[in-house]
Amino acid sequence: MADSFGDRVAAAVARTGPLCAGIDPSAALLEAWGLHDSAEGLRSFCATCVEAFAGAVSVVKPQVAFFERHGSDGLAELERLIAEATAAGLIVIADAKRGDIDSTAAAYADAWLGDASPLAADAVTVHPYLGLGALAPLVHLASANGRGVLVVARSSNPEGRDLQQAVTAGGSAVEDMLLAEIAGLNSSSEVLAGTVGAVVGATLEPSEFALSQLGGIILAPGLGAQGAGPADVAARFAGCRPGTVLPSSSRGLLNEGPDAAALRDSARSLNRELAAALG
Repeated sequence: MADSFGDRVAAAVARTGPLCAGIDPSAALLEAWGLHDSAEGLRSFCATCVEAFAGAVSVVKPQVAFFERHGSDGLAELERLIAEATAAGLIVIADAKRGDIDSTAAAYADAWLGDASPLAADAVTVHPYLGLGALAPLVHLASANGRGVLVVARSSNPEGRDLQQAVTAGGSAVEDMLLAEIAGLNSSSEVLAGTVGAVVGATLEPSEFALSQLGGIILAPGLGAQGAGPADVAARFAGCRPGTVLPSSSRGLLNEGPDAAALRDSARSLNRELAAALG
């Protein structure tokens, strides 16, 4: 049986540290790096990121939208990035935020988590607002292939808070209901423990659900440009097991480019600060 996604992340964090480095080749960043807003620019940007991050961080998180905007050429560069980052020993989370029902959910599973797909990543982010049960095809294929599904439960954008904090018929907030359902999956016989994780903003104060009970990986965006620092991460995820929290930085880290050595040094420095804060 394959190791679960959670097991693989914990082992990688123990070797390298908890930082998840975003790879977000936006038009603004490509320009700042002196690159064309084209597939060729994407290729150069991603090659620099892989060179800088391999051995310096555990996990990278390409934002799929910045590749999709270039059509088929952009998706070809995303395939190339996933393959090259994987070959370099990096764990890859495809930040695709997919979610649907029935055969469409199964197709998303094949695309992002199927062993035969050129887009297959170690994990994919998903939206749960058609119901967590609708994500079953992704969850089950991820479990079978030792990959992961990261459910957006508590996003830090202000537009999402009213929806995520709305009270359900059972009396809990929507976000807490989702987190409890994820924990139930990870402790069930349906999937490998650690297959299902959550996206929880690092800028948010804790909710009612004890994140230490999730049983899966927590992707925590908001480090750097959005205002969270290592001490904030340590406080907001206190009690979570080592290797289960992946604080994520994108813009704040990528602004150190395009020099690969400077980008690597910045990633290593931030990783050391996070490792010391999280213990």
